[in-house]
Amino acid sequence: MSKLLSQDFNPPGIGLGCMNLSHAYGTPVSEAEGVRALQQAFDMGYRHFDTATLYGGGRNETLVGKALNEKRQSLFLASKCGMGIGQESGVKEIDGRPETLKAQCEASLRRLQTDHIDLYYLHRRDFNTPIEESVGALAELVKAGKIGAIGLSEVSAETLKRAQSVHPIAALQTEYSLWSRNAEIAVLDACRDSGTAFVAFSPLARGYLTNTLQDVTSLVEKDIRRNMPRFNEDNYPQNLQLLSGYVAIAEEAGCSPAQLALAWLKAKGDHIIPIPGTRSVEHMQENLLADQVSLDGALVARLDALINQSTVHGPRYSAAQQAEIDTEEFA
Repeated sequence: MSKLLSQDFNPPGIGLGCMNLSHAYGTPVSEAEGVRALQQAFDMGYRHFDTATLYGGGRNETLVGKALNEKRQSLFLASKCGMGIGQESGVKEIDGRPETLKAQCEASLRRLQTDHIDLYYLHRRDFNTPIEESVGALAELVKAGKIGAIGLSEVSAETLKRAQSVHPIAALQTEYSLWSRNAEIAVLDACRDSGTAFVAFSPLARGYLTNTLQDVTSLVEKDIRRNMPRFNEDNYPQNLQLLSGYVAIAEEAGCSPAQLALAWLKAKGDHIIPIPGTRSVEHMQENLLADQVSLDGALVARLDALINQSTVHGPRYSAAQQAEIDTEEFA
């Protein structure tokens, strides 16, 4: 993350994904609970906070702004544009047009109670708008001092290259964990070669690698995992069978299953920054301490062989979700 931050500001190598507090998983917490959790996260050492226009229809940015505005100068703030809840439709919309991105940035600044966002991602590529036009708009926001750096989310190495022809891309964010290896096809190397930080979201495999989700029927109706093939009634029981060997390796390494997943990511490259998300303050602390776990090459290789794209059952996204992204896919 050093290319994104000033030399005198070095947060831990693990950030906090704030989405879970307001969006997608379980039931959103109350505003008071969310504020308290974010402030405790700061107190325990988190300095990199990641949110987005989409999360909770803007409520997550509002929550982050309320909780952390007094600490703004001591943290690294990331948000995203290009995907939000349509005012008229009431559903998720992907829109990478320059005028949309600029308007969303202004709204994000208001909700976050700040005059600039350190890192602003294009949340999804809009296939109806050339990536060069979207990045050009973000470059204008950099020039205006409203954002510090540009990021991209869920894009391919080719799209990254096209974007970089317009403006430097400071970070690329994509799902990456033991059970989601698509980044290993091309994007990880492309980021390393160009000095772009790789930010790994869902590094705990949406709860799977914590070994705490045994019964997917217990998920609330609106939990996004209910629409993800790996969590359905056919695939998830088979995926659970991989966890006994995984938990045994965690015990051998002297850490929790969640810490093992994060340590594996850190071992994959010094340009990788995991941003696990959770509503639990206890789990925030557990995840942050993963920075102290070191894995040797032999143990990493055992993990690689145990859980990977060939041993996991089911694709990571449904057909509808897959149509929204631009990442490389395994044959």
